[in-house]
Amino acid sequence: MDVIQLLEYLQEIVDTASKVPITGKIVLDKKEILEVIDQIINYMPDEFKKAQWVLGEKERILGEAREEYENIKEQTMEMMKKQVENHDITKEAQIKAQEIIAAAQRDAKAIRLGARDYADEVLCQLDKEMEEKTKDMMTNIKRDVEEFMKALSEDLSETSSTIRENIKELRNIK
Repeated sequence: MDVIQLLEYLQEIVDTASKVPITGKIVLDKKEILEVIDQIINYMPDEFKKAQWVLGEKERILGEAREEYENIKEQTMEMMKKQVENHDITKEAQIKAQEIIAAAQRDAKAIRLGARDYADEVLCQLDKEMEEKTKDMMTNIKRDVEEFMKALSEDLSETSSTIRENIKELRNIK
């Protein structure tokens, strides 16, 4: 018997097997099935086994090749990175970048100092204006209080005179 005949026999065993009701499953003779599978394995030519080995080797070699490719790629990228870092243009760009940063820091410091001076000037001017307004307010309050006191004094004098006159009148009534 060859492999194809054994496979056809295996198919016949499955097709003619007893069926379990409702489930759609079949009952097989384990010993008979395993014997047929063993015969199929024994009849397989060495070429299949060799082909399997070749496929395994192919995968191993491809894996090693991919790994080597990644290593070489990484080394190349590292080498290119170092070459770029060591290139004159890169060095000049780094120097220019440092100069730009230094200029920006100087400008920022000048702006901070200018803002501080401006704030100081505005606050001093505000302080002077507050002093002037305070003096004006105090002068106005003093004048208003003096006028009020004068008016109060006059009112009290008038009231006092009226009271004295009324007292005189009352004494004269006897």
